[in-house]
Amino acid sequence: MSFEHTRRSLLKVLAAMTAGALAATAHAAESTYPSRSVRLIIPFAPGGGLDLAGRTIAPKLSAAMGQTWVVDNRSGAAGNLGAEALARAAPDGHTVMFGLNTQLTANPTLYKLSFDVEKDLQPVTLIGTSVHVVLVHPSVPAKTFKDFLALAKQKPGQLNYASAGAGSAIHMASELLKLRAGIDLTHIAYKGGGPAAAAVLAGESQVLVGTSASVLPYVTAGRMRALATTGPKRSKVFPDLPTVEELGYPGFDTSQWYGAFVPSGTPGAVVDRIRSELHKVLQQPDIQAALASQGVDLDPGTSQALAARIKTETATWAAVIKAAGIRAE
Repeated sequence: MSFEHTRRSLLKVLAAMTAGALAATAHAAESTYPSRSVRLIIPFAPGGGLDLAGRTIAPKLSAAMGQTWVVDNRSGAAGNLGAEALARAAPDGHTVMFGLNTQLTANPTLYKLSFDVEKDLQPVTLIGTSVHVVLVHPSVPAKTFKDFLALAKQKPGQLNYASAGAGSAIHMASELLKLRAGIDLTHIAYKGGGPAAAAVLAGESQVLVGTSASVLPYVTAGRMRALATTGPKRSKVFPDLPTVEELGYPGFDTSQWYGAFVPSGTPGAVVDRIRSELHKVLQQPDIQAALASQGVDLDPGTSQALAARIKTETATWAAVIKAAGIRAE
């Protein structure tokens, strides 16, 4: 038997042993996970949409997986502190984050981050989406979205739009609308979505691109006029409103989405277990009703689909940030 033949035989044996060891490790990780409580990082303050979704889902995961899922609000730096905490956590599935799209796709351009979203965070699954609604104060003489665009073009820079701050989802959605529609609106930044809505209710600003659930009471009460939604399909919250895409802007989508993430390097079997259990929870009628009341359309999927979405949206927002000259506060 030649030396080369012996070497190849040994390599095959080693490869088989390695594959077997990896399979055994993956099986062990899956069978023992979770072995203690799971920390669920919410990278924003309590009371927001993402926090409400996390607190709605966590007890169900606790019951399904036999270990408590503890919500940990790590707010600050537009969600960057929470994402950094996840990136530095042990990749064993005992630290999970529910993240928001602009936090993960706009922040890499807006901020100098200590971590890399695509390299250090492993997508688990998309949870759901919530569309934005283009709204105006009732005093604005525009009954439809087309009327609004015509008015904005007649009065460039004379209509103010409110945002929750530079780089916020509302800000990014509004700037994309300006770029695609070719209109000039004046940006007025407020310290959060609540103050931004209050400014429009008071007539201080005339335009708001707000999340569907948060603005529904104002529209119902006639205190804001809804003109269009910004998702790829009609909203279940505002089924009679056309989408911006329907009105002549193909591919226009500023949907806000929630996704689940773990640190990169987490065993595939553990990622699969989290995804599987999360998908089961999202199929429960009470969870579906609770999230629907928050304006969230459930849309679970694969890790690969969420990773692809992040890559596409990161490029989109980088172009918007550059074109609009947006700077982080």
